[in-house]
Amino acid sequence: MDLTDSQPAIGVAANLFETAQNTLLAPNQLDAQSLAPVFSRLMSHKLDYADLYFQYSRSEGWTLEEGQVKSGSFNIDQGVGVRAVSGDRTAFAYSDDISLHALTAAADATRAIAGGGGAAQVAVARRGAGRSLYLPTDPLASLEDAQKVRLLEKLEGLARKLDPRVVQVIAHLASEYEVIYVARADGHTAADVRPLVRLSLQVIAEENGRLEQGSGGGGGRYDYTYFTDERLEEYARQAVHQAVTNLAARPAPAGTMTVVLGPGWPGILLHEAVGHGLEGDFNRKASSAFSGRLGERVASPGVTVVDDGTLAHRRGSLNVDDEGNPTQRTVLIEDGVLVGYMQDMMNARLMGMKPTGNGRRESFAHLPMPRMTNTYMLGGDKDPAEIVASVKKGLYAVNFGGGQVDITSGKFVFAAAEAYMIEDGKITYPVKGATLIGNGPDALTRVSMIGNDMKLDPGVGTCGKEGQSVPVGVGQPTLRIDGLTVGGTA
Repeated sequence: MDLTDSQPAIGVAANLFETAQNTLLAPNQLDAQSLAPVFSRLMSHKLDYADLYFQYSRSEGWTLEEGQVKSGSFNIDQGVGVRAVSGDRTAFAYSDDISLHALTAAADATRAIAGGGGAAQVAVARRGAGRSLYLPTDPLASLEDAQKVRLLEKLEGLARKLDPRVVQVIAHLASEYEVIYVARADGHTAADVRPLVRLSLQVIAEENGRLEQGSGGGGGRYDYTYFTDERLEEYARQAVHQAVTNLAARPAPAGTMTVVLGPGWPGILLHEAVGHGLEGDFNRKASSAFSGRLGERVASPGVTVVDDGTLAHRRGSLNVDDEGNPTQRTVLIEDGVLVGYMQDMMNARLMGMKPTGNGRRESFAHLPMPRMTNTYMLGGDKDPAEIVASVKKGLYAVNFGGGQVDITSGKFVFAAAEAYMIEDGKITYPVKGATLIGNGPDALTRVSMIGNDMKLDPGVGTCGKEGQSVPVGVGQPTLRIDGLTVGGTA
């Protein structure tokens, strides 16, 4: 897995701006110059910051069940959000009518947040630097509708062929084409064209009247050609393996024990139990377990956690965030010491820090806030086999389902979708019903061995925060965590 930054490409910025202007501004008789009076109205009152966020999105979803297309969706949406910020107060208005009249009305509605008069800020136009982490393609147009259905049918056929115990397969294909344009009162403008695809399946297997399920899938910032036959086979194998394994699973024991987490998707625990607590807004408001702890040891030596929005083609990556700032690689915890938070512009300003390119929003109708992109723990120096062999008795968790986290306390509960017992240094039998219960900051101090097999998830993550959902990535190496509480069914 290549974790290096993608370098800016010549002409990329110009092409992105051209696409954004042709999609969002020109059809509505707008251009960069015609936005100046809107900012003049906004800044006629004393404000710290103001911006306009234009967005056009087109998305679709296909679901195949029992060999038939059971549901389909297609959606087109566009609009503009107008934001004004004064201190820690934010006024926000949005409209699906992209016109000078609507922008002016929104500006009049939002500027009331500021008290007192002030001269309008004179903006000096400047464009954000170009970056090419993904091609500005339209994934919806990359396959004919009949081919999309055949893709799902092929995936279903592969899953059923792998094991006769498979009795049901549900496959889902989704994609989105998004164009955004950001204009700020300081004269900065930025544009991006964002493709996104995801293919997933759920498999149900039956044996002696017992039903168990498994799941698989992946995606990223590609078009549909990403889903090759090899990837379809990989997704099917993963889902069927999980379902069949769970058919033989025994009830999980409960108690305090050593837990070994597998690489890749188990990083969702890190994302939820630790990542949210490192977002700037929670720390500014002192509602995070990590508030005021910069420079302190918060994890075991060797634990380094980063948030990186610059990984090419990854689901959580962006050329620019939703405030027009380039995404970056932000080290959050370095060798066990807390060294940084993820920041949007407002929280960074109020905390006396720099933005980190983590200002994200679900759509033009939502306010931006500090959000993760691709959050993962770096690898260590231990062979994964050595980690398992070091455990006398414990749990090996390979995959997770749902979970809950309290940001203020850091307490979490996660259900393992695929897990095994470790006995005398060997993986023995699968277990069902295991839940991991603990405290995120505390769990980081219990990491005793870090594998050399760092892996990112296959590209399926979606993060929710304050009612907003955004695509994200997670990852980690194999980890040994000592003394975690395991809730079981035995």
